[in-house]
Amino acid sequence: MTTTQEAVTAAERCTPEFRRDPHTVYAHLRDAAPVCPMRPPHGNETYLITRYEDARAALADPRLSKDMYGAMDAYRRIFGDSSVALDDNMLNSDGPKHTRLRRLVNSAFTLRRVEALRPKIQDIVRGLLDECPAREPFDLLPVFAFPLPIIVICDLLGVPPQERSWMQDLSYAVARSGFDEEARRAQQQAEKDLHAYFSDLVAAKRRRPGDDLLSALTAVRDDGGGLTENELVSTAFLLMFAGHKTTAYLIGNAVHHLLSHPEQLRAVRENGELTRAAVEELVRYDTSVESATFRYATEDVEYSGTRIPKGALVQVAISSANRDPLKFDAADELNVMRPGNAQDAHLGFGHGSHYCLGAPLARLEMQLALTILFDRFPRMALADPRAETRWLEVPFPAFRGLAELPVVLDPAG
Repeated sequence: MTTTQEAVTAAERCTPEFRRDPHTVYAHLRDAAPVCPMRPPHGNETYLITRYEDARAALADPRLSKDMYGAMDAYRRIFGDSSVALDDNMLNSDGPKHTRLRRLVNSAFTLRRVEALRPKIQDIVRGLLDECPAREPFDLLPVFAFPLPIIVICDLLGVPPQERSWMQDLSYAVARSGFDEEARRAQQQAEKDLHAYFSDLVAAKRRRPGDDLLSALTAVRDDGGGLTENELVSTAFLLMFAGHKTTAYLIGNAVHHLLSHPEQLRAVRENGELTRAAVEELVRYDTSVESATFRYATEDVEYSGTRIPKGALVQVAISSANRDPLKFDAADELNVMRPGNAQDAHLGFGHGSHYCLGAPLARLEMQLALTILFDRFPRMALADPRAETRWLEVPFPAFRGLAELPVVLDPAG
C-alpha cells in the first residue's frame, strides 16, 4: 500500500486484495487517517474508525445510534426493504427498547446456563468428528466448524433437527449479500423465507411449547411482556444468525492460525490451562466480526481530530482496533501467552451496551472445539501448507472468515 488514498479506496471498495489481507490496509490507515471518510458502493457518507481507543469509545458512544430506522434512507440503500422486518431487534435499537429486548433474552446466556451446556456441546463436537475422514484431505468448515454452532443455537431455539441444514443455507445467503442485482435478489428471498419460517415456528411453539428459548419468548409475548410479534420473530432470527455464523468463522480462523503457528499450538497442547487465554488471543488476532454493525451520528461528533457530521454512518473496524500497536505489543504476532490476555482487553465481542450477548457461549464452543479436535488428532495438519489461504470475498467487511479450510486430521506416516 503506497498512498493513503489507495488504502481508503481498498477499504471502501473491499477489493480482492483487501479481503485477502485487510490488516496491511488498516495499519496504514491507523497511522495516516485513523478516522477517514469513505464513499462505499452503497453511496452513504461513511467514516471508518481504525484505532483501538477511538473504536472502544465509539462502540459505547450514545451519540452514535444503532437504531438504523432513524436513518432509513441509508438503511434501505445498504440492506434493501426485505431486511426491515428482520432487523427489529436489540442489535438495531437504542436506549429503552434495547434494554427491554436484551433483558428478555439475557437469562438464556448467563455464565451458569452456558456452562450447563458443556456436556451437550462436548457430545456434539465428538459426534461431528466421528463423521470426519481421518486420513483424507477435506474441508473442515462445512462438516465441523459450521454444524457445531448451528446445532447448538438451533437446539436452544427449538428448531427441529431436520430443518437445521436449510436454516444454515438461508443464513449463508444473507451473509453473502452484495450490491449487484443477483446478490440482492438472493438475499431478499432468503430474508423473506427466514421471516416466514420463524413466523410459522412461533405459531408452532404457541400450539405446543417446548423446553426452549423461543417457547419462553413466545410465552412472554403472549403474557403482555412487552414484545411485539415482529420483535419476537426478528429476535429469533438475530439469535440464530449471530449465534452460529460468527462462531463458525471464529473456529475456522482459530484452527487455521494454530496450524500455521505450530509453536503456538504446541504451547496450548502442552498446557491445557492456556486454552482460555488462547481463545482470547485468537479472537484478538483474527476475529470473525471484522467491523461492527453500522452506527450513525445523531449529532456532530469528533474523533482523533476528525469531525463526523450529523447523519453520517460510522463503521468501527474491530479487526484494526485489535491489531493497534498503541494498545497491544507486537500486535501482528499471535501469542497465546500474551501478558494480560483478558476477556475485556480486545474488542472481538464489542464493547458497551451492545457487547455480544452470546460471548460466553461462543467462548465455550471455541474452547471445546479446539481442545477435543487437537486432543483427538494431535498430528492434524493443513492439507497443503504451501497453498494460498482463501478468505471470504464479500462487498463489505461484515465477516472475516475462510472460504475453505482443507486439512488432514491424521496424516499417514
